[in-house]
Amino acid sequence: MNALYGENAAMLPLIWAAILALAVAMYVLLDGFDLGVGALFPLFKAEADRDRMMNSIAPFWDGNGTWLVLGGGGLMVAFPRAYAIIMPAMYLPIIVMILALVLRGVSFEFRWIAKPRHRVWDFAFSIGSTLAAFCQGVVLGGLLQGIHVVNGSFAGGSFDWCTPFALFCGLSVVVGYTLLGACWLVMKTEHDLQARARRIAKPALLAMLACIAIVSIWTPLMLPRIADRWFSVPNFYWLSQVPLATLIVAWLCWRGLHKERAAQPFLSAIGLFLLAYIGLLISNVPYLVPPAMAAMDGGNAATNIGMTIQQAASAPASQQFLLIGTLILLPIIIGYTVFVYWVFRGKVGEGYH
Repeated sequence: MNALYGENAAMLPLIWAAILALAVAMYVLLDGFDLGVGALFPLFKAEADRDRMMNSIAPFWDGNGTWLVLGGGGLMVAFPRAYAIIMPAMYLPIIVMILALVLRGVSFEFRWIAKPRHRVWDFAFSIGSTLAAFCQGVVLGGLLQGIHVVNGSFAGGSFDWCTPFALFCGLSVVVGYTLLGACWLVMKTEHDLQARARRIAKPALLAMLACIAIVSIWTPLMLPRIADRWFSVPNFYWLSQVPLATLIVAWLCWRGLHKERAAQPFLSAIGLFLLAYIGLLISNVPYLVPPAMAAMDGGNAATNIGMTIQQAASAPASQQFLLIGTLILLPIIIGYTVFVYWVFRGKVGEGYH
């Protein structure tokens, strides 16, 4: 036990960081496609199509949100210092995101019992899904551009997150989720609905690639620390494989759509998100709270320091205690997720519930 509070204690924050990274990745991938299906609702006017779209995500959407709870709860208990900085800095977009998710969940349930006067719930489902996706991207952009930290506390304003870069990241996430949703419909539906989803997925793929390219250029131009990490030698030779792999996976997604394959486009779209996520991790490790841009804090070095994984960690005893419960529950969550996706595999035909 004493060894735990010596050299081995330094491993606890890294283990928790890996758990949080897994939770964020799983949430984005799993909840991303059902938010994307909601964002696509306005493009499908027929009630039968919308019924099938909702039925395709009905067994999964609420369970997918488990990963968001794990990520948020894990951040609060394992890295309370980072939580105390990120929450006030991103309070408004996070609150709007939560309210949008609530609206989306309520509309999901009420739509079926409100028929034939269900149009308002169709609208609420679409708006809630799109707004939640947009706010997630805004939070991501706000974190990437950095947060003002003075003496371990948030020292910025309520609207520091509201910048062109953060807003563009919000738009980019909506575009990405739309691609995931369209590819999910290609995999899970058939006939005319599948064909229309395939036609939507192609421009969504091109738009997502454009968003990835713009963010990939914008971030190093805006943040010298990211430019140094990606373009210094020998890092450049190793890290250049990430954009190369992105192009290959994008080509596989396009080919799968063109060849009218069912699963390949969706799996490739997941690959695109994973590669983008890996790029974000490479850019920001070891920071949980990235340093603020010099232009935003007036060039004050005292507020441009950020907070690393080790600095944000709670006491080793707390992390150890919480880790025991998490290691018990995490396999259950993963097992439940695999079980549900296996049970409800296959196509969702017209009239299925």
